[in-house]
Amino acid sequence: MSGSALRHVPRADDFANGRVSFWLRQTGRPEPRPPLPGSADYDVCIAGGGYTGLWTAYYLKAARPDLRIAVLEKEFAGFGASGRNGGWLSAELAGSKRRFAKTHGRGAVIDLQNEMRASIGEVASVVEKEQLATEVVRGGVFSVAVGAAQRDRLHAKVEALRAWGCTEDDLRLLPPEERAARIAVRGASAASWTPHGARIQPAELALELARTVASMGVDLFEGTAVTELRPRTGGAPAAAVTDRGTVRAEYVIRATEGFTASLRGAERTLLPMNSSMIVTEPLPAAVWDEIGWQGRDLFSDNAHTYVYGQRTADDRIAIGGRGVPYRYGSRWDADGGTHPKTILALWNVLARYFPAARDAGIAHTWSGILGVPRDWCSSAGIDHRTGLGWAGGYVGHGVTTTNLAGRTLRDLVLRERTPLTRLPWVDHRARDWEPEPLRWIGAQGVYALYREADRRENAGLRRTSALGRIADLVSARE
Repeated sequence: MSGSALRHVPRADDFANGRVSFWLRQTGRPEPRPPLPGSADYDVCIAGGGYTGLWTAYYLKAARPDLRIAVLEKEFAGFGASGRNGGWLSAELAGSKRRFAKTHGRGAVIDLQNEMRASIGEVASVVEKEQLATEVVRGGVFSVAVGAAQRDRLHAKVEALRAWGCTEDDLRLLPPEERAARIAVRGASAASWTPHGARIQPAELALELARTVASMGVDLFEGTAVTELRPRTGGAPAAAVTDRGTVRAEYVIRATEGFTASLRGAERTLLPMNSSMIVTEPLPAAVWDEIGWQGRDLFSDNAHTYVYGQRTADDRIAIGGRGVPYRYGSRWDADGGTHPKTILALWNVLARYFPAARDAGIAHTWSGILGVPRDWCSSAGIDHRTGLGWAGGYVGHGVTTTNLAGRTLRDLVLRERTPLTRLPWVDHRARDWEPEPLRWIGAQGVYALYREADRRENAGLRRTSALGRIADLVSARE
């Protein structure tokens, strides 16, 4: 992309707004709720006011209105990944099918995949039932390949999924004419489409869920930082230690996802992976006539450092990907800023795929963090002996998985044996990440390999770069 073509890319200092996402800029920052007034006792205490915590509180309170439930949040409900993500309500499995099948069998993995698909409809059902002021637009997921290497990977992925019960109705390769008619991507060599996906405005969903659970009688305390989760010992209940006091409860649930490393003793449980987004100004009708995207599909490519996106309700393109993927010592940028090189990299992809949009300005940039377990497999569970529970490790597929987590944790807390509690991700355990500097070296090395693999493939390599395969092996993604 020429330098003159970048004249519309603003400087990084034009975006003194990274602390909130574009989605939260649209909704407005909510009025703060009061912090925890002091030490207290509850039946269930949930650390984290994002989707996982809110869905868990919602389903528990709906099932047992008499339960005393507290949700503890350091910032405000929806501040983290729940209010910063790409708005992808998809059925993408947050974990390795092979690893789950090794412990539970192929059938259980298919059951888990089916529950993920059903969770999309469940979210839409709750939005309608509770009259949440947001929308769920079920346009499916369009995954494009650009170049020969991406095409071969996409074909192989679709073929591999057939062995896991994925039918033509669930996922299919698009013929060239339908591919171009659905979303016109410059240089596209192949594309797949699945109906199992929906676009959301993620901050709206988070804020509306918070409002709903509060109206149900859940105590939602904001401005309250949880520093440690303590197991049940010597007759004393489990507890969440905060800067405002200690909450004792029969069950204490960790729902902190990318912020888990801030908890004492959990520094190496989940690696906080950074993801960044940009969003354009609204695009005129003439641009959309050229691009298409009339079905409001979710969008992704098949690069190693892949991008994801959506056409927003007000006709912008929002696109995201990995920027500075990991900071030494499992730290994160509390202000959600985005590095100028990341802004430029995302803009270059957007302009390359959609040249009709290259004259649009960038309206907002932001970043957020997601949680990655060492084996890249999400999990949910309750230890009835210690009173501690958890859900997380969604590796970027948390919008839908959090809903499944909330319903699963409800059944586990209530000690009900259901099809959800038998799914293979329940009580799954991954080993801790390596200590520093090994995990920083590993994370930086893996993404350097992925970027170089993409560079070689974009330069004309007609097969998947060996560097990409090495990175997959080192990262243990499969």
